[in-house]
Amino acid sequence: MNDILKEIKEALVTLLIPEKAEFFPKFFKTGKGEYGEGDLFLGVKVPDQRSVAKEFYARISMEELSKLLSSQYHEHRLTALFMLISKFEKTKDKAVKDEIVEFYLNHLQHINNWDLVDSSCYKILGRYAFENQKDELLRTLSDSEEMWHKRIAVVGTMHYVKKGSFDLTKEFVTKNLKHTHDLMHKANGWLLREMGEKNEAELINFLNKHYKEMPRTSLRYAIEKLDEDLRQDYLKGRI
Repeated sequence: MNDILKEIKEALVTLLIPEKAEFFPKFFKTGKGEYGEGDLFLGVKVPDQRSVAKEFYARISMEELSKLLSSQYHEHRLTALFMLISKFEKTKDKAVKDEIVEFYLNHLQHINNWDLVDSSCYKILGRYAFENQKDELLRTLSDSEEMWHKRIAVVGTMHYVKKGSFDLTKEFVTKNLKHTHDLMHKANGWLLREMGEKNEAELINFLNKHYKEMPRTSLRYAIEKLDEDLRQDYLKGRI
């Protein structure tokens, strides 16, 4: 084992002890429950994965990141993505950014979990696509048969939304309204809600066109920040 990988895995070892193997998937990963990063569990302080990532990202190579990202342990993969995000955010070299994006796309088979997608794709792919006018990069993923690729594409448009650009988000959400998986419905609704935070009129215009065909999960997330009366109108279908 490479020394740096050994150091990283030792820094995360309390996340993997057998006594709590069934505990943290419910509480630690979701950020909910009695224990979290920085708390004591079985007398040991739970490590902060972002802090571990910030400590090691500058030293770890892409080859070593690949090994960490292909680990069987969710905690290793999530930490690897936090390090990849740090590498992407800290560099100003376009060639390095290109390499990071290519690496991300070549490791999609390991980014097939809610936490992994939501922690990384819009900070890397979304930002890269927006800044380099590469909408097709996300469109290609949106057209994939893989649900996680579609979800990466949708969540990747978060950076567009933060910059006040909504067309790609609306395109992907509309395309996936009939998707069979509830995780897609949640992603769709989450992005629409964020769109409404930036521009409520934009969200209401979209809802007035599509709310009757939206799965209830998507609709519930999308209208979460609207006024109560308006939310009830959409839920009851009286608009």
